[in-house]
Parts: sequence; C-alpha cells; structure tokens
Amino acid sequence: MSRDARVSIASALAAAVCFGAGAPLSKLLVQGVAPLTLSGLLFLGAGLGMSGYFVLTAWRSNGRKSVEAPLVREDYPLLALSLVLGSILPTVVLMMSLACTPAITASLLLSFEAVVTTFVASAMFREPVGKRVWAALAIITLACMALTYSPGSALGFSLGALGVLLTCVFWGIEVNINRTLAGRDPVRIVVIKGWAAGVIMMGVAVLLGESLPAHHTVIAAMVVGFLSFGGLVVICYLKALRGLGAARAGAIFGINPLFGVIISFLVFREIPGAAVILALPLMAGGLFLMLSERHCHVHHHPAEVHEHRHHHDDLHHDHGHTSGDPPLDRRGGHSHLHAHEATVHEHHHHPDIHHRHRHG
Repeated sequence: MSRDARVSIASALAAAVCFGAGAPLSKLLVQGVAPLTLSGLLFLGAGLGMSGYFVLTAWRSNGRKSVEAPLVREDYPLLALSLVLGSILPTVVLMMSLACTPAITASLLLSFEAVVTTFVASAMFREPVGKRVWAALAIITLACMALTYSPGSALGFSLGALGVLLTCVFWGIEVNINRTLAGRDPVRIVVIKGWAAGVIMMGVAVLLGESLPAHHTVIAAMVVGFLSFGGLVVICYLKALRGLGAARAGAIFGINPLFGVIISFLVFREIPGAAVILALPLMAGGLFLMLSERHCHVHHHPAEVHEHRHHHDDLHHDHGHTSGDPPLDRRGGHSHLHAHEATVHEHHHHPDIHHRHRHG
C-alpha cells in the first residue's frame, strides 16, 4: 500500500472519530440552545479555529502555497454549492432532529451517509463499485431501516430519525461535490465555509429572535464545531477524498457511529436496545465488505497539467523541478504546477485524483 493510501485511510479514520463524537455532544448542547443558533455557533467555531491554524501554517510555510494548491476561480461555484448542501441545510436539519432522537440511534443512523455517498459516486461520477460494495450498501440500508422503525409513531417511523437520514442525503451529495475540490488547500476551504455558514445562520437566528445561550455554552458549541462539524473533520475528510475517492472514503468514514455509541453510553448512559443490537453487527459487516474490496486492471492516464500536494515515491510523480518550485517539506511533499505524460500501466489503485477513469 502506498504512502498516500495509508495517509488517506488514516485521515478517514480520524474524521470518523471526530464526527462520531459530534452527534452525542451536540445532543447535550441542543437541550438549551435553539437549533439555528447552535448550527451557527458550530460553524463559527470551525471558522475561528481554522483561521488561527491557517495564519500559523501560512507563516511557517510561505503562505501555504508551497504545501497546498490554492483555490482558483472555477472552484468557487462548487464551494458555494458545498456550503449550502454540506453546511447550512444538513446542520440545521440535524440539530432539529437530535432534539427528538436518542443519541445512540442518531449516531448509528449517520452511517447511512456512506450509502448515499457511494450511490452518488457510482451513478453520477462513475466511480468503480463492485458487487461486494453493493452488498455492503444493502446491509447498511437494512440496519438503518431497523433503527428508523418506530411502531408507536405516525406511519411507524420516527420523524427525528428520518431527519437524520435526510442529513445523510445532503452530506452524501456534498462529499461527491468535494471530490473535485479535494486537491485544493483544505484549510482554506474550511475557513471560507466555516465563516460563511456561521455568519449566515447566526444572522437568520437573530432575525427570528433567537437568543444567545450562556457564555460557557457558546464556547462549548464552538469547540464541538471545530472538532466535529466544520473543522478538523472536514480537513481529514478532504484529505481522505484525495487518495480514496468518494465511495471508499465514505465507507471508512461510515464507522463513525461506533465512536458515537461509545460516547453516548459514557455521557447519557443510554443502554442499547434490541434494534441497536441488531443494527450494529449488520453495519460492521457491511463496512468490512466495503473496506476489503480490491481494484486492479490495466488503465490509461491521459497527459495533463495540474496542481496539488504530492510526493515523489508513487508511480505518477516522476517529473523534474525548476529553481522556482518549492522544496519538499519534512513529510516529503510539496505543491506546484506539474505535468503528467500519457501512460498505460496496471496496479492496485483507488479512485484518487489520478484514477478517475471510466470503466467498462
């Protein structure tokens, strides 16, 4: 396994840990804060925290241009769409849903994002998805249906649980939008989305007459946002998308409910019910099927010129350098405009930045 693949998998796991903690911690906060205000505070925390990190790393690495590719004009329409579908709409829906959904159930239902992400990646972006992955999606969907079913509610389904599933639909679509932005500087993306989403949602909350909670609650909400909703989790997820593609990054990220269940038990002392006990092994089996898939065939790389962070110990970056190119950082990577010659070869690969070819 290449270094980039290992880094991408580790990034996806880190994102799962951060996000898994988000649902139960937000449920703890939502009891005393209006949903729109809480959503705004979450993203303001992400924007503020990542702004500090951006300033620090820009000072240390020549404006970050030597280690990450900056955004270009063509990226901003996609960034705006990602802001609406990935930040504003799903966060508001999730905060409203958490008020009437058990924390353990909400944490497990959030794994449905992997299903949506993989379906969109396959249907719209033609990422290769084999029988093993489709079987995994069926298993995870069955587990989500078991968690959503509520005999005592109207139509037999919990409205709060359906809201969590709708959140997953928004996020699954956004992940596939972000696959195009994955080669850009993730910190810049988080700073822009964090401040934009936070300011917009707080502005609407003020117009609707919502009041700010106590200072300690404001700080707690911003810390949760920095860790779990718009900050570190997005940084890690974008790095995972670079090397794994949307479907496989979403599969690894899908283990986040395991961490949510652990935190829900520690914070709320929620004992898993029969549906949770049934759903958990189903999800674990489905995720195992997705993670164990392998993909190898002869494929063609067209000639292209682009810019992104890269290393030179893989099969694709053997280009030379000029005096104007930035030096390698301590991790052996850097970013600059570089050219790839057309080539045909065979090796194990994921749908990363260099392997988004079509399949028969």
